[in-house]
Amino acid sequence: MARLELGQRAERRRSFSPADADQLRHLTGAISLNGHVPEALINALFSDLLGVDLPGRGTNYLKQETEFLRPAPLDVEIIASVEITRLRADKHLVDLSTTCRLEDGTELARGRALVMARDVDGAWG
Repeated sequence: MARLELGQRAERRRSFSPADADQLRHLTGAISLNGHVPEALINALFSDLLGVDLPGRGTNYLKQETEFLRPAPLDVEIIASVEITRLRADKHLVDLSTTCRLEDGTELARGRALVMARDVDGAWG
């Protein structure tokens, strides 16, 4: 993994089907979401990005705040992204902005994440 730097970004593109939403509802007992992507699946995309791409394996998730601006449609590709906004090397902490949008730029959700990247190989040079 490359050294962490301010402004570094990673993104994941994904569409969720009605079957995906039903499976989550079945597993969690959640109520029906009227044909929209469950918010938990959007947050799962952020979690995947943080643990796999940026900062990557060994990341410890400390905090997540997400403001959901509008429902995400099923069977439409959404784009989740994370971007490093602050590095605190002395504490191995990384602050990131999180966004989810449609291809046309319509913002579906935005927020912040705080992670510890102590065990991420090469992160701190």
